[in-house]
Parts: sequence; structure tokens; C-alpha cells
Amino acid sequence: MRWTQTYIPTLREAPAEAELISHKLLVRAGYIRKLASGIYLYLPLMQRVIQKFSQIVRDEMNAAGAVEVTMSALAPAEVWQKSGRYETAGREQMRLKDRHGRDYVLNGTHEEVITSLVSGELKSYKQLPLNMYQIQIKFRDEIRPRFGLMRGREFIMKDAYSFDADVESHRVSYQKMVDAYFKIFERAGLDSRMVESDTGAMGGESAHEFMVIVDTSAGEEYLLFCDKCDYAANREKATFRDENPPIIDSEEKELEKVPTPGAATIEEVTAFLKVDANRLVKTLIYKAIDDKDNATPIVALVRGDRELNEVKLNNLVKAVELEMADEDFVCEVTGAPVGFAGPVGLKNKEITIYADHEVMALKNVIVGANEADTHYLNANIGRDFEVTETGDLTTASEGDACPNCDGRLVCKKGIEVGNTFMLGTKYSDSMDAKFLNSNGKAMPFVMGSYGIGITRTPQAAVERYHDDGGIIWPKDIAPYSVEVVPLNYKQDNIREAADSIYAKLSEAGVDVLLDDRPERAGVKLNDADLIGCPVRIAIGAKSLDEGKVELKARNSSEVHLVAVEGIVAEIEKTLKTLK
Repeated sequence: MRWTQTYIPTLREAPAEAELISHKLLVRAGYIRKLASGIYLYLPLMQRVIQKFSQIVRDEMNAAGAVEVTMSALAPAEVWQKSGRYETAGREQMRLKDRHGRDYVLNGTHEEVITSLVSGELKSYKQLPLNMYQIQIKFRDEIRPRFGLMRGREFIMKDAYSFDADVESHRVSYQKMVDAYFKIFERAGLDSRMVESDTGAMGGESAHEFMVIVDTSAGEEYLLFCDKCDYAANREKATFRDENPPIIDSEEKELEKVPTPGAATIEEVTAFLKVDANRLVKTLIYKAIDDKDNATPIVALVRGDRELNEVKLNNLVKAVELEMADEDFVCEVTGAPVGFAGPVGLKNKEITIYADHEVMALKNVIVGANEADTHYLNANIGRDFEVTETGDLTTASEGDACPNCDGRLVCKKGIEVGNTFMLGTKYSDSMDAKFLNSNGKAMPFVMGSYGIGITRTPQAAVERYHDDGGIIWPKDIAPYSVEVVPLNYKQDNIREAADSIYAKLSEAGVDVLLDDRPERAGVKLNDADLIGCPVRIAIGAKSLDEGKVELKARNSSEVHLVAVEGIVAEIEKTLKTLK
């Protein structure tokens, strides 16, 4: 492709709203343009990247036995209502009405649609296992679209759905997808890690995420890895072993109200009372919002030296959305300003109280007294307040003890590029999708769901591979493998050499871009670095007089002079060495 025959609108300055370097570079290098908040246009270079990555995904999905379909992006609300997710999907689900007033959904995922397809169509265990996938646009009404293609309102995703007769067969199908995912990301030039994750609104029995580890602040998730064993989980899911539990008193002591003037934070209270933080219990007030936007107050209790994990909390609460209460709401619920809320006395207000399992083991704890500048000493569960439900509500942190061995958890930042879900029979049960087993008995399908971000993954690659000059694409998802840069295309011998090299590389099946613009050499070289093709051939008058051109890999600072006559062989050799 010649530069003058395509559309590559490079920019010198990054857009003001871009926070991530990958977002800035994709805009500056002419890959994407913003149409509206969270909605982007994919320009010719980005379209080529998407096509190349999509082909890698298709290759490996097909090799793993999945078959490609295309499902509608638009679905009637009844399909989602049948599964029960229409009420729990939350505000991120895009909804609309047709001219007749009927409700529709712009799908963000297709579990309901694919299950409705197979229900009544797959009738026998002899038709199983089956895995169907698609590559299609998805929609999500993000409350705060950000980070370019990382968190948009419209995006392209590969989603696959497996149907099996039993759990054992499903495990085989699941492992095939896991293996395929590792191959996909390896071919795309990305080192990926598989970590345990929360099932979230998708539901099901368990889930994993495939993450690209990044060295920048761009990682959207904290990941925790054991430094000794293979334990790995995102922060929403990670657990740990408590090595420093507090000393628990043998007897309950008398409840005592004490003044704590100006001591509202854990640090201030522990300093004032001269106690360890693990003897305190934090009382956190939240709004549990349902599908009709009604807000109900709930209380979460965690040990004073721990951090509450909101995802784990909502797994107990099962709200459409959890929102930290503001000062006015806290005062309305407890009668106290923020920092002095506590569980004692809330039973009379019929407020649901959730407690971390560590709290349940404590005696004689310190809690807010629901009164300004006041705390209770020696509060006890059962005697002074009741707990509605308990579970793991705390966030694991770097340095915590691994739950599986004597190792330590190490924290890194990562970008999610894929996910896999063991759905079990969640959707087949709710949507009455069954088949006849070998005994003639109607059974629900055991399902799996598998996603890859087709537009998200390339941006993750840019976040992982770039320098001050611009993007450094992995070779198999780069828009072009080679860019030919004649430093003065108006000069006859340079133009003739450039056209000849371009033709030879094209004939050899190499994806090549020729910068045939009448621009200055500096502009062309800067743009070449910016758009990030793996190999650059620069053609200048001085080297050409010797029958040579400059060859440079984008990921290296070294420049090699190579003979024009052997350029195709040199390019092929260089590309083989690149990731």
C-alpha cells in the first residue's frame, strides 16, 4: 500500500482527554478517532490490525474445534428476562424501544441468545460437545468511558459458548479454550498470565482472566501472584492466609462508651486508644441499588487492619450496583458523622449487616458509637449487635501470605485481554435448555463462556510495547510488516529504488507500506517510528550511490546497510528474528 492511497492522519500532539500512552499513540499515529465518549472509529491502519488479530483468533478457535457463527447485536428484552439477567444487568446494559414500544437490548454478551438458539435444536447427547463463537461488536453503557479502546461503550469481542453433557466433558472443553487462548496471545506477541477472577454478573461456578502484565500505571487491575507456587488471582478474587491474628480475649468484657475527640480514622483511633488496628472493626455504610434505582442502606464490617473488597461484598449482597454512602447518607443511617459509625444499635433500624469472617472470631472489639467523637470498647457479636451474613470480604495485598503455600503474594498491574467462565447450568436451567442423555432423561446443558477483546488486545500490546518515538508492534498483528521510506521521493533514483523494493517485497508476499509523500525526511522518519511497523527501510542518496539502503528493526536502535539486490532475503531473515 502507498501512503498517498490510504488514510493515515498522524498528529504531533496527543488529545487532551487521553490518559494512557497507548490511547495517545493510537490517536497520534492515525489508528483511531473519537466519535463520541467511548465510541471510536477504526481507521485503515487499525482495521488491518483488527483483521490480523481476528485471523489469529479464528485460526486457533477453529483448531480447537469451535465453529463460527454470527448472532444479532440486537435482542428482544424477553430473552434476557427469561434468564433473569434483565433485572440484574445494571445500568451498563444498553436498552432501547422500537417504534411499537417493545423493549430491546444491545448485547454486551450473548449467553442468552446462544442458549435460546440451541434450546429445542440440540436434542441429543450425541450432538455434544458443541462450541460456537463469533467476532462481533458489543455494547456497554459505561458510566465513565475512558482509556480509549480499553473501556468503551462500543467494542469488538470474540465470544464463544460451549455446550456439554456433563461436568467432566465440560472440563475438557474448558481446557481446550484455555490452551487456545495461550496460543492466541503468544502468536500476537504477548506474554499472558491466567489468573482466578470473580464471576461477576456473568455468574457460574468459576472464572479466569488472561492478563498482559504492564510496567506502566496503565494496568486496570492489580494481580497477585505467589512467589513460590502457581497461585494467581486478580485483586477482586485473591485470598490470603492470616499470619498475624489478634490476641482474642477469653471472656467478654462490659461494653464501654469512651470519648475519642477528633479520632475518626483507624490511624487516629489506634493512636488515641493505644491499641493495635486488628482490635478495631471498621463499619462501612453502602447503598445497595436495585434494578429500579432504589437505594437500601447496608453495613459491612471488616477488621481495622484490613481493606474491604467491594466485589466480594456484592457477591453476598447481590445488588445491581453498590455505592459507597456519602456523608449525608451515613448521618441519616447512623446519626453520626463519617468515622464514628458502628454496628451497635443498628438492629433497631433493621439494617442488614455483613461481616468478614475474621470479624466473627473477635471478642471485645472497638467500634464507632454512632455518635460524634465517641467509640465503644468491648463490643461483641450476639450480645451488642447481630450479623446478618458473613463471608470473605477483605482485599489481599502484596506481602500477604499465599493461601496455598508458605510463599508471599507479589502484586503487579495487568490489562485483561480475555476471560473464561465455567457457567455450569445457570443459563440452561433458567432458560429451560435441555437435551436427552444416554438414558433418555432430559438434562440441562453444562455451559462455558469465553471472551477475547479484539479491539482491547491491540491497545494492550501498544501499552506493553512502545518507546518515546511511538508504537512498537509485535510483527504478527502489525498493520504492515515493513515500511519503505524514501527520504526524497522526488529524486528520480531514490523514487525508482523505492518503487522497485516495494514491488519486490509485495511480490514476495510481504505486507509493505511505501511512504510516497513529498514530505521532509525528518517528518517521514518520525511518522515511521510513530506508526510502529516492525521493520523500516530508509532510502537516501548517499547509501544508494553505493547500492545500499538502511534497514532498521523498530525494536532496535541498530541501523544496518544492506544491498538493494538482496533486500527481500534480508527482510525475510529480519522478520524471522522478531517477536
